[in-house]
Amino acid sequence: MPERPSAAPAPAGPPTAAVTGATASDGIVITHEDIDRARDRLAVERARRGGRFAWTRLLWLLVGPGILVMLGENDAPSMLSYAATGARFGIGFFVPFIVVTFMMAYVVQEMTVRLGATTHRGHAELIFDRFGRFWGSFAMGDLVLGNFLTLITEFIGIRAGLGFFGVPPLVSVSAAVCIVMVSAMTSRYWTWERLTIGLAIFNGLFIPVAFLVHPAWGTVGRSLLTWSPLPGHLLSGGTLTILMADIGATVTPWMLFFQQGAVVDKGLQPRDVGSGRLDTVIGAVLASLFAVACVVATSPLHTHGINTGDYQAANFARALLPYAGRVGATLFALGVFEAGLVASITISTSSAYAFGEVAGSAHSLNRPLGEGRLFYAVLLASAVSAGALVLIPHAPLEFVVLVVNVIAVLAMPPALIFLVLLVNDPELMGDQRSSLWSNVAVITTTVLLVAAGLLYGISVLFPKALGG
Repeated sequence: MPERPSAAPAPAGPPTAAVTGATASDGIVITHEDIDRARDRLAVERARRGGRFAWTRLLWLLVGPGILVMLGENDAPSMLSYAATGARFGIGFFVPFIVVTFMMAYVVQEMTVRLGATTHRGHAELIFDRFGRFWGSFAMGDLVLGNFLTLITEFIGIRAGLGFFGVPPLVSVSAAVCIVMVSAMTSRYWTWERLTIGLAIFNGLFIPVAFLVHPAWGTVGRSLLTWSPLPGHLLSGGTLTILMADIGATVTPWMLFFQQGAVVDKGLQPRDVGSGRLDTVIGAVLASLFAVACVVATSPLHTHGINTGDYQAANFARALLPYAGRVGATLFALGVFEAGLVASITISTSSAYAFGEVAGSAHSLNRPLGEGRLFYAVLLASAVSAGALVLIPHAPLEFVVLVVNVIAVLAMPPALIFLVLLVNDPELMGDQRSSLWSNVAVITTTVLLVAAGLLYGISVLFPKALGG
């Protein structure tokens, strides 16, 4: 496989040859990517040697990939799945269940932090290198299909969110594609990361909506502490589909490729793994809080038996008007739009990272457009093609929204097997190899996902035999 440009930071200090493609005396090419990453690392080292409150500055410099991957996974299909959960089942079993799924997501994503910081290589590149072209192609096929289907649902969410305000689909989708393109073309990872985090924090719009519907907060508290039984028969009435969709709303293959690629692009080192873990914890806590708020926000629809099946027409926001008022419905619609927009940025970037790693071409947001033509072309083409499909008249958008998260669950076990093998490779990881408890946690997660997938398959093939 073609050798990737070095991801390790260049020596800290003022670059004397601060032009792209400068060549050092030993023949090593110093790129724009190396210079930008060296500047970032210099800022980190200065923060480490700072004064009393230097840790806050250090944390600010090192967080990013974990928050983005978790809030990026609170995407349009995820928030619509949570909304469907609240509307169908109300407050109960699924509130603590969602919290547990984000714990599972942390277990998985923490390993990508260690892999990226230790090897300075992306996930796709490592799979090709360690397991060969066949399994590398299998993993890439898994990622490309999953990413593309998920990107379609992000534009469904963007269309639905802005549709509440009467924005035509062509305008909303085109505007979103333009934002994806502009955010990527800053030619600076740090700038892209901060801009995207600024957008991602608006996932918190679901919290005021939850307050505006005036839920029974005692019921919310009891559901978290006592964990109500699963409503209805597991294999009947779409219960398992909702269960699978909510799992797929937190653990998906694109997250592995994105966070590891972002950790490498950010230039994190093994000594930064602790901060990377904290970054991922912060992201998981925020994402689970916003997800639960979405369930709570739509719980009045369950109480009053309101049907909100037409996702593409933004009926969730409209159905909330009598309970959350115009302000609450507006915030909900904006939240769905934000969820789709941020995820379209992160997922298209995930595809570009993986493609660049495999092709051996530039794959960094620190690269200018001229150097990273293929990287930016894949990123933009992913967004444009997915957005175009959403504009096809009478496309089955509601079906796609729920099914994509189910597909994500079914595709996750093979991805986890590759991940576990990589983080336990002593040649790659050294003293950053997974501990016994880390392996137990991720193997347990894999078994649960496989069991969920098998249950879903059985419910589809033999619904009558199992009482579905």
